Amino acid sequence: QVQLVESGGGLVQAGGSLRLSCASSARTFNDMGWFRQAPGKEREFVAAISWNGGNTYYADSVKGRFTVSRDNAKKMVSLQMNSLKPEDTAVYYCNVNPPISYYWGQGTQVTVSS
Repeated sequence: QVQLVESGGGLVQAGGSLRLSCASSARTFNDMGWFRQAPGKEREFVAAISWNGGNTYYADSVKGRFTVSRDNAKKMVSLQMNSLKPEDTAVYYCNVNPPISYYWGQGTQVTVSS
């Protein structure tokens, strides 16, 4: 059973930055993704990174502001979020990509104040 644990969320003012981390217990390297769910909305894709870090993908809404990276030796995936906007407020989750339903963790809350 793979466990994914997100951390690094918090409260930040608009224009600020946060760095999210995801620790994985998986024994193999998978394509990984970040997803988010805002209150009253469906969970949506944010960013993804291939198993070796060679390819990255971003939702249009975060392109140019967010950067996904990984350290396979540490089994960590990170999401650097810059120039945050109030509309980035959500619970952020990591998962394999495409996501597997029973891998969802608790997520980490990101709140951006205006």
